[in-house]
Amino acid sequence: MSGIQPGPSALNGAALRGAVDLSSLVNRPTPGAAAPGAAAPGAPAPTGQGSVDVPSLVLDGTDTNFAQFLELSQQVPVIVDLWAEWCGPCKQLSPVLEKLVTEYGGRLLLVKVDVDSNPQLSQAFQAQSIPAVVALIGGRPLQLFTGAIPEQQVRDVFEQVLQAAAQSGISSTVTVAGQPAETEEPVEPPLPPLHAEAYDAIEAGDYPRAIAAYSKAIAQNPLDKMAVAGLAQVSLLHRLEGKTIEEIRSTGAAQPNDLSAQLDVADLDLSGGHVEDAFDRLLTLFEAAGPEDRTIIRTRLLELFEVVGVTDPRVGRARARLTNLLY
Repeated sequence: MSGIQPGPSALNGAALRGAVDLSSLVNRPTPGAAAPGAAAPGAPAPTGQGSVDVPSLVLDGTDTNFAQFLELSQQVPVIVDLWAEWCGPCKQLSPVLEKLVTEYGGRLLLVKVDVDSNPQLSQAFQAQSIPAVVALIGGRPLQLFTGAIPEQQVRDVFEQVLQAAAQSGISSTVTVAGQPAETEEPVEPPLPPLHAEAYDAIEAGDYPRAIAAYSKAIAQNPLDKMAVAGLAQVSLLHRLEGKTIEEIRSTGAAQPNDLSAQLDVADLDLSGGHVEDAFDRLLTLFEAAGPEDRTIIRTRLLELFEVVGVTDPRVGRARARLTNLLY
């Protein structure tokens, strides 16, 4: 039996792995299972179109009730935590998963599966090592990562899960039974101090101070993707500060061989939403440039990729063209 494969909106990221096959758990009677159409104990219950009540955002999944979580994943992404009582790393990771799922306020649901007590699920998920974390999106399971990883990396993976779910039209939320549904957007967690400093500086128009704050954040944590993107965005604002559109356009047209002038035009194009024009200008320059100028152009391209967003398909096409030019 072939594995269930993710569709075109498959997740990105090195931590995300291939799909597994859970079709044997769907529409299959199991000892003690609830009758068709009835909710198993502790399982979610539909409350109407696009709405689901759950007893908690963190639930126990079993060989008996798991098919209902597959169905629920048609409305909201379900995170599956495969664990065991004897597993030390599981006890490190599980509290992180529970904390983050709670922070997302119903946009994600966490289902904990004790692999020792649920051999059918353990076999279906091919859980060769634990802890192992899997996402269910639209009834399709996708392995995310194994082992205990830092909270920020878990958060990054969850963000990718939500993006993929949204691309598949899955963006409902669940409501804990007995609690009123949220009528406002969930409160965003406070920004890290250096990020907050950068935001305040941007609001004040002090781009050099914002650049310094983001640079310091990256020095402290090179994997801080928000800081990397923020630095690229504020650097673009700083480069364009004090320059007029007419000045940039006229200088670029009059000096087609001046690299600085052409870089300014690319910045202007991108800031005005002409993303592909900006990328094409820089890649055309890169193709004809010498080694020193190529380094400058490549650095600017990578910055602009961050401004647009590395998951944007236009970035993917430009990155592929850059790779071809490099090799």
